[in-house]
Amino acid sequence: MFPAAIETNRLRLERFDHEHVDPFELYEVTTDPENETVWRYVPWEPYETVHDAAEYVDDAVERWEDAEAAEYVVRPRQGAAEAGGFAGVTLLDLDWDRRSGQLAIWLARPFWGRGYSAERATALLALAFDRLDLEVVEVTHNVENDTSRQAIEKYVERFGGRREGVLRNYVAYGDTVSDEVRYTISRDEWRANRPEDLGVELIDDPADGNDERRGGNR
Repeated sequence: MFPAAIETNRLRLERFDHEHVDPFELYEVTTDPENETVWRYVPWEPYETVHDAAEYVDDAVERWEDAEAAEYVVRPRQGAAEAGGFAGVTLLDLDWDRRSGQLAIWLARPFWGRGYSAERATALLALAFDRLDLEVVEVTHNVENDTSRQAIEKYVERFGGRREGVLRNYVAYGDTVSDEVRYTISRDEWRANRPEDLGVELIDDPADGNDERRGGNR
């Protein structure tokens, strides 16, 4: 159901499983002091042990196989700075009863400011609407997170979506619960504003993943 990988002009999203994610690398990235600010506004915390990181990979595999969420590790492609590095994690969470999905992402601190959030959002929107035929995709951010607000507003506006408003006490962050700002993009809005060439390729066969663009959408 989900593509094994997705390529954009600068990024390669690879299935979040034990073949593509080393629990030791995941643990090291999340516990790196340089990334301490990453966790301020996302409902994700550094793992206490490598075993905890491995269990999360197990959970991601189970959610994928149950068609509950398509989760990917984000890596810059060849030619980009730090190509192949562990840039972050992104997912499309599915609610089939509501024919909707929700985007989520975290990026390691060295990869901030490159426009990667919007680029992978475009990739997951293509998955949601062009392949899965969902009706609505939502994304939220902590009300205090201006960096995410700016990034989200740009791609939501690009694809004709809208800001819905503030959802109070919506997401738990450790011991606190945050108000979140919610945005949505509908399938009709996507189709009306989607350029013919998105620069996104959905790759079903992992053997095709030679990191060379082959043009068009699958």
